Amino acid sequence: MDFNLYSTPLLFGFVQGLLYAVLFWLRGWRQQRLSDGLFGCLLFTFVFEIWEYMLGFGGIEILWKELEFFPRTFSLLLPPLAFFYLKSQFNTDFRFRWGDLKHALPFLVYAGYHMIVFAQGPEFVSDWKKNVHGPFGLDFIEIGMRFASQLIYFYWAYQLFREYQRWVPSQFSDTEAVSFDWFRNFLLAFLASNLFGWGMTLIDLWLQLDFWHDWWDELFNAALIYYLAIAGYAQLQPRKLQFSAIPNLETSAALKSDKLSEGDLLRWKSRLENIMDDEKAYLEPELTLSDLAQRLGTNGSVLSAVVNTSFGKNFNDFVNEYRVEAVKRMLRDASNSHYSLLGIGLECGFNSKSTFNRAFKKITGFAPGDYAREEKG
Repeated sequence: MDFNLYSTPLLFGFVQGLLYAVLFWLRGWRQQRLSDGLFGCLLFTFVFEIWEYMLGFGGIEILWKELEFFPRTFSLLLPPLAFFYLKSQFNTDFRFRWGDLKHALPFLVYAGYHMIVFAQGPEFVSDWKKNVHGPFGLDFIEIGMRFASQLIYFYWAYQLFREYQRWVPSQFSDTEAVSFDWFRNFLLAFLASNLFGWGMTLIDLWLQLDFWHDWWDELFNAALIYYLAIAGYAQLQPRKLQFSAIPNLETSAALKSDKLSEGDLLRWKSRLENIMDDEKAYLEPELTLSDLAQRLGTNGSVLSAVVNTSFGKNFNDFVNEYRVEAVKRMLRDASNSHYSLLGIGLECGFNSKSTFNRAFKKITGFAPGDYAREEKG
């Protein structure tokens, strides 16, 4: 293989992706994490998006000669793998069912068709491409399948992510532990890869560019492989998330509250206030809705309905209001002067400076430092 300016960066990306795919599979096997196994598969399929050009730029033409028409990419598997990776990250109880095999059907049709034609031999392949595959537009059908798959699964993944964003504040008092950043960046990387690839395809068709100009598209994908491998491996599942998408969280909570009588709502409201005021449950930095429901002897659906209906807010805001009030009390008490502002926030149940600052400003309209200076007069 010729290690030149064009082939070498792609080779590094290819090797990086394969190595990290193995690391993800090993960690997924050790920790019984389906999401790691799926991300390993995603990286494995992604590296085969660049291997054609990696070999071509390196002077190896086996894919265009001995293996012509062999199914050599997994483009139709990438979008569903990205979607199911998100599902398994958001819900650690997620498991595949037989019905999920339908998501692999487009790839199986593509691979089966190419394998059948390839198995007939080089002469048959040449005649088929000349007389059938090209004239009947089968190549454009395959392109259309890839475009439709990317569009559909990106939309589904984005909708899933938005529902997850709405769900987290209703379940966790510390949302940083289940950060949105990686999932958002993952979706942006997925979108960027598709947009850049289709953009280069349109430019190719317009300007009739040669093989060498396609290097930029492949280099972009190699850089994405580096980013996804490293950032994805650093993204852990710190909690046993059990999110399952529902159409509308507010509607669901309202339906739950309809099943509770006014007396039940008042009774649960009183019990909830007692556990927050007397036991100071809000001081637990990683307090969750399910934790609190278990201590009250009920389930998360009932408690969520009580918080939404009786207090008019989600669980995250409900708990953080108690924490903010505790911060205010500590700031007014001169005996706490030896605490730093962040130290007070941590004492009152906040888990980090960023969460403390964001929640305090949302609830009071002031940054903690500004509020403290106003208190001192």
